[in-house]
Amino acid sequence: MVLVKKPFLMVNPKVYLFGDEIVQLAKVADKLAQKYQIDILFTGSLIDLPRIKAETSHLIITAQHMDAVNKGRGMGHVLPESLVAAGVQAVVLNHAENQLTLNVLAKTLKRAKEVGLYTIVCGDSIEECRAIAQLNPNMMICEPTSLIGTNKTSDDQYIIETIKAVKGINSNILILEAAGVSTGDDVKKVLRLGADGTGGTSGIVCADNWEKQLIEMINPLKLCQGGE
Repeated sequence: MVLVKKPFLMVNPKVYLFGDEIVQLAKVADKLAQKYQIDILFTGSLIDLPRIKAETSHLIITAQHMDAVNKGRGMGHVLPESLVAAGVQAVVLNHAENQLTLNVLAKTLKRAKEVGLYTIVCGDSIEECRAIAQLNPNMMICEPTSLIGTNKTSDDQYIIETIKAVKGINSNILILEAAGVSTGDDVKKVLRLGADGTGGTSGIVCADNWEKQLIEMINPLKLCQGGE
C-alpha cells in the first residue's frame, strides 16, 4: 500500500475533464510532484485512470469510487481488484456526490484494505467525521457539503473541531481539509489550523493556467514541509 507523506495535495478533476484534457492536467501535476517533491493524489474517471497511470510517474493514482463486490456477479459495479490491476493506488469513498450508508461504507473499506488500496473517506458534519474515523480509513476529507464548489472555505471552528474529532479517535488518520480551497492563502489557513494536506477541484480545473495555480497551492505545502 502507498504511504502518503504530509503535507500533500489532492487534484480532483471529478468529471470536469476527461480524455486528452485530464491527461494534460495529470502531466502538469506529475511534473510539479517531481519538482517540488510533494505527494500529489490525482483522481480521474475510471476509464481515464489507466492512461493517466501510463503517462505519469510521480502521482498517486486515485479512483473516485469503488464497490464492495467480489469477483463474479456484480453488473455495473467497480471491482476493487480491477483498480489494482490498472495501477490504481488509492480510492475516495463517500463523497457528497456519491454517498454511502455507514454500513455499506464499512464493507467497502474492508474490501479496499483486502486488496491493498489506500482509503480516503469523505465526511460532512463533525459528528459524521467522528463516526467515520471509527472505521479507521487511512485519510479523511473533512468538508461541509454546502461549501463544495463555492470557493468559500470552511470556518476555523469547523476545521479545528473536525481535526480534533478524528484525531481523538485515531491519530494516524491523515486529514485533508478542502472545501473551497483554491489559493495559496487558503492552503496556508488549513495547514495553520492543523490539516495534514488539502486539495481542490474547480479552483484548479477552471484556472486559466493550471501550472501557475498548482504552484500557488504547492508553495505553502513546501514551506510547511521544510518546517517539519
